[in-house]
Amino acid sequence: MHVNEVKAVADRIRTEIAKAVVGQDGAVDLLLTALFAGGHVLLEGPPGTAKTLLAQAFARAVGLDYGRIQFTPDLMPGDIIGSNLFNFQTSAFTLTRGPIFCELLLADEINRTPPKTQAALLEAMQERHITIDGQAHALSKRFTVVATQNPIEQQGTYPLPEAQLDRFLFKHVLAYPSLEQERAIIAAHGSRTGQMDPIALGVEVVADAATIDAAVNAVADVRLTDEVIGYVADLVRATRDSADVDTGASPRAAAMLAVGARARAALDGRDYVIPDDVKLLALPALRHRLVLSPAAEIEGRRVDQVLAGLVERVAAPR
Repeated sequence: MHVNEVKAVADRIRTEIAKAVVGQDGAVDLLLTALFAGGHVLLEGPPGTAKTLLAQAFARAVGLDYGRIQFTPDLMPGDIIGSNLFNFQTSAFTLTRGPIFCELLLADEINRTPPKTQAALLEAMQERHITIDGQAHALSKRFTVVATQNPIEQQGTYPLPEAQLDRFLFKHVLAYPSLEQERAIIAAHGSRTGQMDPIALGVEVVADAATIDAAVNAVADVRLTDEVIGYVADLVRATRDSADVDTGASPRAAAMLAVGARARAALDGRDYVIPDDVKLLALPALRHRLVLSPAAEIEGRRVDQVLAGLVERVAAPR
């Protein structure tokens, strides 16, 4: 598959998602970028901003086997990955697979369960397999987590561990729709009753496993010049040198940002990365990996504000 075909596939997927979700173009673009880069996405926003519907429509359009976990305070790790249960008929243990055995997993309201249960996803997200009673069980090579979380200021939420946050390629913050978009939402869904279903809303499957695999292979062939590599390194290292940042981005973050930039270039039909690809993804790729210094927090500064300043200051290749 050529990068022009990747762009065409992405455009078809966008068209189908738009049948169910009004707006949220930035979130859709990041989901597509993560899919073709083999990464995971964390969506943060207040309830009712179509996080769940977006994930459902995305899974439907790309033809992935979809699973969902509603995270609650009493959820246990075994409820996610499954467990070996004793079968009295056969006098042997049988694996009961958890909902993680799918291709696209919606981890809904992930920060409403304690960190111990959140951490059950760590191995799956990094290695694409899980271990139960010492035995490894492979997941799909296309296994993708789309996690949603409510802002941590809301009641009943737990912060995600730093090690888990570092496994997400992107963190996207969803905003409320504009006035025009909200009117369109009311017009489209105001007369419907019950749960909104992507199939009922007309979302069609426009890709399959072979198409996604071909797109991933095309992304791997996108050129990354030494100048752009240097720019990514300078940007990530700047987060560690900033007085406003207590913990900066890791080398893993730099590598994942480069992979994401390759996928972003392919979505635009290019077989080479430009600095603007890196700039476009800097905030969603790095905002969840930084810990602000106490002084910056006292001054009321925010991670996005600090990152935007670093992107502005770090010189990009011409």
